[in-house]
Amino acid sequence: MSSIPRSPLKAMVSACLLSAATLAATAQAATTVNLSYNGAPDPDKNAVHVFATNLKDLVEEKTDGELELKLYPNSQLGEEEERMEQTMNTPSLNVASFAGMSPLVPEIFVSAIPFLFEDFEDARTFFDEGEYWQEVENALRERTGIELLAVVEEGGFLAFTNNQRPIHSPADFEGLRFRAMDPSQVALYEAFGASGTPIPWTEVYMALRTGVADGQMNPPMYIILGSLYEVQDYLTLANIQYSDQFLVGNGEMIDGWDADIREAFLEAVNEATIMAREHNEAKVDERIAYLAEQGMEVIRPASEDLAAFREIGQPAYLEWLTEEQDIDQRWIDMALEDAGMTQLAE
Repeated sequence: MSSIPRSPLKAMVSACLLSAATLAATAQAATTVNLSYNGAPDPDKNAVHVFATNLKDLVEEKTDGELELKLYPNSQLGEEEERMEQTMNTPSLNVASFAGMSPLVPEIFVSAIPFLFEDFEDARTFFDEGEYWQEVENALRERTGIELLAVVEEGGFLAFTNNQRPIHSPADFEGLRFRAMDPSQVALYEAFGASGTPIPWTEVYMALRTGVADGQMNPPMYIILGSLYEVQDYLTLANIQYSDQFLVGNGEMIDGWDADIREAFLEAVNEATIMAREHNEAKVDERIAYLAEQGMEVIRPASEDLAAFREIGQPAYLEWLTEEQDIDQRWIDMALEDAGMTQLAE
């Protein structure tokens, strides 16, 4: 009866052991986490996509492939509130806008007080170091189990656009109809003498084209992303609000990772955030120039006109926060103190 020689047998055993080890490593590397977000997978037009792709690469590099991110742009996994429910109930990540965050933590509207920040540095300090933002993070985790991981810059500061006339000051808003992203923007438009109607982003272009709305408010990136320059003639750089979204993740999932994986993941988030900030700030002037090339008239309000926007917009927004949203004054006080604007609370 023939038998297998010892050396080939040992080789086969070694090969089997090696194969098993490889399969185990592959299984470990196959831990995949979904990351969903708004907008097209276009790095030239969507800053959130740039952030997501950088985060994916950094996470996989820093965890040696033990974590992999699968990207779902264009809201493929659902609209804002649906994706937040998924983040709450499943091991997943999401980049949410105010529309997704505010139903769970309405206090986040406080961070959008008009003219809260002079520039990018002020905004970044507010979110990185402020007591108010730490309390927002704590409230979201306590209420929902969702971890607020990063503030994602998505295009600089918001600008007004319209197709009726140049807007230099609040008086130029009289009688115009504007698309609003949420009720806070409606309150602003009404304070300026215009009307505001909430319209989903996917319907904005047609609303502007057909005259349902005369104008809207977004950073230059979104004006380009939505090809709104085709149906809007005037761009007013009032820099009224800082444009951002929010990386969130299932807290139980993150807590369940080994300490070294969790640390590597958070390092990746931090690095991706820094990269997004550098990319975004570098693109602002280029995007404005592009819109001018497409035929939009660019208006840069004079300092006295910006002061008028501030004097009308801030009190109206603060009133909306306390009366319409029933936000406790302590949240407003914390935010204003972090932004160095305590006089507004007086």
